[in-house]
Amino acid sequence: MASASATASPMGSQATIAARLDRLPTTFHIKKLIALISLGGMFEFYDLFMIAYIALGLIKAGIFKATTTGLFDWNGYASFVAASFAGLFVGTILFSYVSDRYGRRSIFTFSLLWYSVFTFIMAFQNTPQMIDLWRFIASVGIGVELVTIDSYISELTPKESRGRAIAVSQIITFTAVPIIALIATLLVPQTIFGLAGWRWVVIIGSLGAVAVWFIRLGLPESPRWLESHGRTKDADHVMSQIEQRVQAEANRPLPPPVIVEGEQPQLRGSWFEMWSPQYRSRTIMLVIFNLFQTVGYYGFASWVPVLLFNHGITLVKSLEYTFIIAIANPFGSLISYLITDQTQRKWQIVWASISIAVFGLIFAQMHVAPGIILFGILVTLANNVLSSAFHAYQAELYPTRIRALAVGFVYSWSRFSTIFVGFLIAAVLRSAGIPGVFALIAAAMVVVAVVIGAMGPATTRVRLEALSR
Repeated sequence: MASASATASPMGSQATIAARLDRLPTTFHIKKLIALISLGGMFEFYDLFMIAYIALGLIKAGIFKATTTGLFDWNGYASFVAASFAGLFVGTILFSYVSDRYGRRSIFTFSLLWYSVFTFIMAFQNTPQMIDLWRFIASVGIGVELVTIDSYISELTPKESRGRAIAVSQIITFTAVPIIALIATLLVPQTIFGLAGWRWVVIIGSLGAVAVWFIRLGLPESPRWLESHGRTKDADHVMSQIEQRVQAEANRPLPPPVIVEGEQPQLRGSWFEMWSPQYRSRTIMLVIFNLFQTVGYYGFASWVPVLLFNHGITLVKSLEYTFIIAIANPFGSLISYLITDQTQRKWQIVWASISIAVFGLIFAQMHVAPGIILFGILVTLANNVLSSAFHAYQAELYPTRIRALAVGFVYSWSRFSTIFVGFLIAAVLRSAGIPGVFALIAAAMVVVAVVIGAMGPATTRVRLEALSR
C-alpha cells in the first residue's frame, strides 16, 4: 500500500532499497534466497522439536523422569525443556541485537556453527546436570538464529509476497519435524555401536547443521540492512545484482519503483525506540502474546510423546503416533501459504489460537488411535498456521534499524514463559491428567486471541517502511 504522496518514477537517487525491492516480481532467484535461508532454519526446527522426540529415550535411559516430585525438580524431563528455552531466552533477549549490528548473513552463519558444536558435545553427556548445561549453551545460538531468519526473509521479500515468503520458509523448516519424528521412531528404541539411539538423533542434527553452513556462500547481505547502516554503495551493489537476476528470469523490464515522499532510511536505532509512543502498544501486545502462545504451541509440541505415554500407550506406539501427527507440520504452513497474503495476518493468529484451544480439549478426551491421531493432526495444523502468521507479523511491526533487536526482545518472552511451562505442565499432568493440561492450553490460547484481536494493527501487503512510520 503506498501513501497518497506515492508516485511511480524511474529509478534514480530518490529510489530507496525498499522502493526497488517492493516492485520486484517473485521469480526463481527470490524463491532460491528464501529456500537457502530456510534450510538453515530447518536444522533449528530439527533441534527445537528434538526435545519431544528424544524425551522417551532420555526417560528410558533413566537420565530423566517423566514427572516431577516438586515444581522445580531437575531430575525431571521438564528441566531439559527448561534448559532449552532458558538458552533460547538468553539468545533472543541478550544477543538478538548482534544481527542488527553485524548483519543478517554473518550472524546467520555464526549461530549455525555455535549450535552444531555445542549440540554435538551434549550428545555424549550422561547426567541431567551436564545434559542441561550443554543444552542451554547450544540453545543460545538457536535463539539468535530464529530471530535473524525472520528479519532476513522479511527484508529480502517484496511486500506483495512477504507473508507467502515466511509461509514457504515455514513449510521448509517444518519439514524437519516429520524427519526428526521418523529418525527418532527408528533410532530411539535402539542401541547402535554402544550408543543409545537418542544420542544418534542428537548427533545427526548437529552434523547436518555444519553442512548447511556452506549455503551461506549463495546468500547476499540484506540490502535493507546495508542501507540502514549507511553503506549505500554496498546496498546498491547487492540490490543491482538481485534486480539483474530477477529481470533476466522475468524476461521483461522491471516496473519503476514507487517513490514515497519523505521515505528515507533512518540510520540509528536503540532499545528505547521500541518503547516510544509509536511502538509501545505493539511491544506490549507482542510481549503478552509471546508469554501465552508458547503454552499452547510448545505445551503440545514438546510434550505429545510424553502425554501419550502417560495415557497408557507404549513407548513404541507413542513414537509411532507422534510420527503420524508430525507429518502434518508442513501442511499447516501450506495452509498458511494459501491464505497469508489474502487475509489480515492478525485474524489468522486469532482463529488459529481458537482452533488450538478447541481441538486440544477434544484431543484430551480421545482414548482410541483414530481420535488421538485425528485431533493431534488438527492441533498441529492450527499450531503451524499460528507459527507462520506470527513469525511474519512480528517482523513487520518494527523498522529495519531495530528489527532483530525488537523482535528478539518480544520473542524472548515466549522462551521465558516456556522455561516454566514445562514444570507447570508436569505438575498439572501429575495432579489433573491430560484433560487438565489441555484446559491450561485452551485458557492460554484464549488470551492470545483476545490480545491480538484487540490490539494488533493490520499489516498484510503494506510496505515495511510504511508500517514503521
